[in-house]
Amino acid sequence: MAEIAERLKKLPPYLFEEIDKAKQQAIQQGRPVIDLGVGDPDMPTPGFVVESLREAVKDPSNHKYPFNKGIASLRKEMAVWYKRRFGVELDPEKEILPLLGSKEGIAHIPLAFINPGDEVLVPDPGYPPYASGSMFSGAKVTFMPLVCENNFLPDLEAIAPASAAKCKLMHLNYPNNPTGAVCDKEFYRSVVSFAREHGIVVCSDAAYTEISYDGYVPPSFLEAEGAMEVGVEFHSLSKTFNMTGWRVGMAVGNADIIAALSKVKANVDSGIFTPVQVAAVEALKRSEEIKSSMSGVYQSRRDVLVKGLRSAGWDVPEIKASFYLWIPVLEGFTSVSMAKAMLEQADIIVTPGNGFGPSGEGYIRMALTVGEEKLEQAVDRVKKVFAR
Repeated sequence: MAEIAERLKKLPPYLFEEIDKAKQQAIQQGRPVIDLGVGDPDMPTPGFVVESLREAVKDPSNHKYPFNKGIASLRKEMAVWYKRRFGVELDPEKEILPLLGSKEGIAHIPLAFINPGDEVLVPDPGYPPYASGSMFSGAKVTFMPLVCENNFLPDLEAIAPASAAKCKLMHLNYPNNPTGAVCDKEFYRSVVSFAREHGIVVCSDAAYTEISYDGYVPPSFLEAEGAMEVGVEFHSLSKTFNMTGWRVGMAVGNADIIAALSKVKANVDSGIFTPVQVAAVEALKRSEEIKSSMSGVYQSRRDVLVKGLRSAGWDVPEIKASFYLWIPVLEGFTSVSMAKAMLEQADIIVTPGNGFGPSGEGYIRMALTVGEEKLEQAVDRVKKVFAR
């Protein structure tokens, strides 16, 4: 067998595959595992979305290779949704590209802009494909530390001028995974200014904007003046509509950036299965009712877990958006040892923070993707073993 490529050797094991291995091993041992590790919603896809797919599948004409740019009705509905949700006007022909989940576009966009020696700015901690997609393109990854003292926002002024001069792309993600942090339009305006100064393409990952609490409404990067000139935004139906396995996402924004990503996409994959696109149209049309219901469920879960862990003596922040809690590890633990102890002593799976980057050390992430009853059980287990 041929030796694997150097680019693969440089990659750490994919975090969520490792977590799943540990989960499956524990289940095979018959242990009552509560999985708060991977952010995969436990609620079903809305019935009307499933029914739309069922009807579309019956049409044999929908079984052919799908058009890479997606069906016109989906791009139009994506534009309608962006206008309704964020007040952002988009051209369905030039400024929207449906994706096989936003992960596809995030991982592939460096291929459109990176040459050897270029750098990519990546949040640390951050979603692993920001770094891995950049590395696959041959880029040097320059981490932007996200620390509590700065509300988990990157300090743009701390980026070395020599590094900024070599950077071609910047990844951002708010509401943030894994920290649950949020930002405002003023931050996005500073990003636009920074990108203009250094000729950087901004890639905003907005996968969690539709899961928010206590009246908070997350903004879009594209709402900031000048954002359309320097960047694109990635969105996903996965979390918003409980459609993780359906693989529907979008890249929207600057027409030239979208065209470059579209050219990469045309050479590496095909479009979304047409019946899935038809179902996605129906999901977007009824987004408001789904959003209200989903956020209500997650807010109740957040309250149960935050209150319960605080009663156990843990230092737990109360998030305004996303469905993740980013929790400092207990004294005497590292991220990995804490996650290991949680599994071995309490049968609870959590994600070690350092799996998201060096600055994630000292934290664990918990996902609100199980019901309140299981969250209460998890709290009871924590109190028995890890109360402070």
